[in-house]
Amino acid sequence: MSEVSSAIEAIKSQLAVLGEMCDELTHRELVGLLAELTAAVWSVPTLEHRILNRLAAETEPSALGESSWKEVLATALRISTKDAGARLEQAANLGPRRAMTGQVLAPRWEAAAAAQAAGLIGPEHVEIIAKFHKDLPSWVDVGTREVADTQLAQLAAGVGPAELDAAAGQLLMMIDQDGPEPSEKEQARKRGLTLGPQRRDGTCGVRGTLTAQARAVVEAVLAKLAAPGMSLPEDETAGPDLRTQAQRNHDALVAMGQMALMSGDLGKHNGLPVTVIATATVQDLEKGAGLAVTGGGTRLPIRTLIRMAARAYHYLYIYDKHTSESLYLGRTKRLASAAQRIVLHARDRGCIWAARSGWRQPRSGSCSMPGTGVARDQAAPRRATGARLIMRSPIGRTTATPISTS
Repeated sequence: MSEVSSAIEAIKSQLAVLGEMCDELTHRELVGLLAELTAAVWSVPTLEHRILNRLAAETEPSALGESSWKEVLATALRISTKDAGARLEQAANLGPRRAMTGQVLAPRWEAAAAAQAAGLIGPEHVEIIAKFHKDLPSWVDVGTREVADTQLAQLAAGVGPAELDAAAGQLLMMIDQDGPEPSEKEQARKRGLTLGPQRRDGTCGVRGTLTAQARAVVEAVLAKLAAPGMSLPEDETAGPDLRTQAQRNHDALVAMGQMALMSGDLGKHNGLPVTVIATATVQDLEKGAGLAVTGGGTRLPIRTLIRMAARAYHYLYIYDKHTSESLYLGRTKRLASAAQRIVLHARDRGCIWAARSGWRQPRSGSCSMPGTGVARDQAAPRRATGARLIMRSPIGRTTATPISTS
């Protein structure tokens, strides 16, 4: 073990030497140093593969105090089990193997392993090659797989990930020209679009899967609205269009939504025209700062809200920050009026599902349904405090808060 420690210390000392040399090299020499350093770093996983495969062949995780190899790596290296699983999978494909008799066998992806050992391909190249092997149909024979691996490894040694990905796709199509049998039912099963939670900076992530029909529709719209110079934000209208394609796609989505809201063709939702309902305080509007909250629970900067107000028909509910004074209407109708709905959006921001003074305690936890996803009704008075205005989510939870009948 002392020899191992000495070797590691030697590596660290050489890295320190390179660090000191950085101040003396020219710019072109610095780029050359980066290239050589990258190649050295890319070759390091080869040693890791040998270590992991020997451990897996000679012992069990329980001998090291864990229930799985993922847990062993996660604990020892302070990494996630997801990262540990990826390392184990790469070691199984790119590391040396042993037969039942103890004979050393070549890696499963021999050409890719050799290129990695030489520092010619990096993690992104390896990921693309791994995806290629995963997408190969099961009927492809071993010889064809080896030839394909050799071709991809040789190509990866001289191109970037984007070029390698395109070549891998073409090679896969040549091997499996028919491709997987298209299935509309399978597309329908996988379809979906989800908005992630809003982050602290106001943005949110988007994930999902589009069917062929949805992609065709979106492509047609983006070809127009996401073209250079189209759907420009107000603060970027001057000068050349420097946005990336992804940014233009985002702005095109905003433009599509604004067109739909301004058209008036979306009808009504929960008794109100489909539009943006925003809540803000008088104080924030006067300062032009702070945040407004929409009926769906999105936090909007006041300046953004003011810009939006010029492009579509929105409801803006204003209340005093200090008194929280709002409009309370007493009705006997089954359905709440439009004014009451706007007040509820502003006051409760959705299915509040919490016990209020004088009302029954709900059976289970809080409902996070936003205001745009709940129904609003009135029920008969339970006590002398007045009628109840009900906010009910589609999953069946209801909550009642007393409103004044005076």
